[in-house]
Amino acid sequence: MEYYDLIIVGAGPAGSTLARSLQDSGKRILVIDKQDFPRDKTCAGWVTPAVLETLHIDKEDYNRGRTLQPIRRFRIGMMGQPAVENDHGEVVSYGIRRCEFDAYLLDRVEAPKILSTPVKTIVRNAGNWQINDTWEAPLVVGAGGHFCPVARLLGEGPGSHETVVAAKEVEFEMTPDQANACQARGDTPELWFCRDLKGYAWVFRKGNFLNIGLGREDNHKLTEHLEAFVQDMKDSGRIPADLPGRFKGHAYLLYAHAERPLVDDGILLIGDSAGLAYTQSGEGIRPAVESALMAADVIRHAPDYSASSLQVYGDAIAERFGNRATDLDQGWQVPDWVKMPLASTLMRSQWFTRKVVTEKWFLHQQVPPLEVRFDTSATGSMTTAL
Repeated sequence: MEYYDLIIVGAGPAGSTLARSLQDSGKRILVIDKQDFPRDKTCAGWVTPAVLETLHIDKEDYNRGRTLQPIRRFRIGMMGQPAVENDHGEVVSYGIRRCEFDAYLLDRVEAPKILSTPVKTIVRNAGNWQINDTWEAPLVVGAGGHFCPVARLLGEGPGSHETVVAAKEVEFEMTPDQANACQARGDTPELWFCRDLKGYAWVFRKGNFLNIGLGREDNHKLTEHLEAFVQDMKDSGRIPADLPGRFKGHAYLLYAHAERPLVDDGILLIGDSAGLAYTQSGEGIRPAVESALMAADVIRHAPDYSASSLQVYGDAIAERFGNRATDLDQGWQVPDWVKMPLASTLMRSQWFTRKVVTEKWFLHQQVPPLEVRFDTSATGSMTTAL
């Protein structure tokens, strides 16, 4: 049995950020993931300047041999209506390919990594967790996404009790003919809301790569909505008529709908395994990164790994993202006051689509980058500096 101070299950943005944040802590860390990297990760794929700043990513360095598409505009509409285009006059986000982004973050991690290895067993023994009868640690962190095996240790995990957003998407490199036929522009992602406001679709061009997808909270109608949207985009010339391959599916929890506990004795959940995706947009990268940084600060200073000591992390999550107990009545993308006949009119408004949909819901420009500091007073609490 190989002993570590901490085992992180999941090597995506949450897991890699946590591992890198603890590199100077003196703790022996192991990162395990069921996939090899670079991996094929289904995701529309954009990050805000706040994420790049928080991760200390040099844009020039990252852009060498990787996709980093500047975004200056958004084209937003309700399906069946004309779209509204807003020019922000500056770069407000960046398009990325997750296969490149996740591999880049993981490459910066110095800790040992065990890839292409599914976690089959996690057993409690003498105060430690033993994984696959091979690795042992007093603390295991779940960073493996919606289906993370660590979440199941808390009696949680995928099930009918959870309101899950299901999405299907495809990303491919266009041929010259497809690129010429595609009217979608790289600096202008397109967001199209379903008429019942239970989901939205997107068309996102990143150079010669094109990402198309749709996510909804009632997945039994997902394929029907997706096929109708794709056909409409083809008919209007927004996307090429010939799309290769099949659409791949994935699932995640919205923060206001998730009921998963975040900590227990020797257990802590971050990112999508904790159900932290923004309620209004479904974005998971920024919450994953921020949750990892908050977790790193708690792990670095916790006197032990008991549930009571780790609860400081749960309190920090609630302070940063809101209290789920009071937010559970929020809807999928939009609050209830928008789910009225007024929504159709609002989606034609230049002001609403820019100030509310884009800048508030999708870019979170009103939320400054995370700054974490640890209070060394007797309470030992962690606060988030806003």
